[in-house]
Amino acid sequence: MNYQTKKRFGQHFLHDRSVIDKIITAAQLTTQTQVVEIGPGLGVLTDQLLPRSAHVRVMEIDRDLIALLEARNDPKLTVHAGDVLKLPWREYLKQPPYTLVANLPYNISSQIVFRLIEHRDLFQGMVLMFQREVGQRLVAPPGGKDYGILSVLTQLWFAMKTVTLVKPGAFTPPPKVDSIVISFKPLPTPRVAVVDEVMFKKVVKGAFTQRRKTLRNSLLASGFSAADIDSALQQAAISPGCRGETLSLQNFSDLTRFFFEK
Repeated sequence: MNYQTKKRFGQHFLHDRSVIDKIITAAQLTTQTQVVEIGPGLGVLTDQLLPRSAHVRVMEIDRDLIALLEARNDPKLTVHAGDVLKLPWREYLKQPPYTLVANLPYNISSQIVFRLIEHRDLFQGMVLMFQREVGQRLVAPPGGKDYGILSVLTQLWFAMKTVTLVKPGAFTPPPKVDSIVISFKPLPTPRVAVVDEVMFKKVVKGAFTQRRKTLRNSLLASGFSAADIDSALQQAAISPGCRGETLSLQNFSDLTRFFFEK
């Protein structure tokens, strides 16, 4: 197939069969599994998903690839054309649970993860490919430069495990960075108590808004009042001089409760 990849879509097509096999194994598919795939590309992974599942729904933005996928005329394949960040997931995925399997477009992978968090109730599991740097942020513990909003929110709602590391040569064209495959299992309840999800997100985003500043100043810059910040930090026994990347999930849970119940 003579297809010219489009850089604007972050296309790096996976072709290494050993990596594909590891992804398929990690997905734990059965003939009853409903699968969703984001960015199927030329359909190399799709080819392995179709015979192992009940149905595969793919989301693809590239018109040329959409035409190729639709030309298959496979009754087990449904093609949803458009931008995955804008498509109405709940309208398309009306019979959960689904298993998501994808080699994500690297240029929007973080944005996709935030969307997955919002739609986590639709999925029983996910196996996703990221550039290694993003994958490290997902599983990063508190205290390091990789730990941030993405780390906190994914660790709150999912159990994650590294499936395999992937070298650039597994793709066409090869990316300039290593990649990583991570499996996700939604937790039945959040890892720590969340009194209000909207407030939790606001606190987490506020803590990381200005990473070079202290937690107090970063929260202040995010719109929280000085009095509320000082009270919340005191009640949660958190130093106002620390930085957001040092806070644990429990710290964020405590702060959220104090801000919400003030």
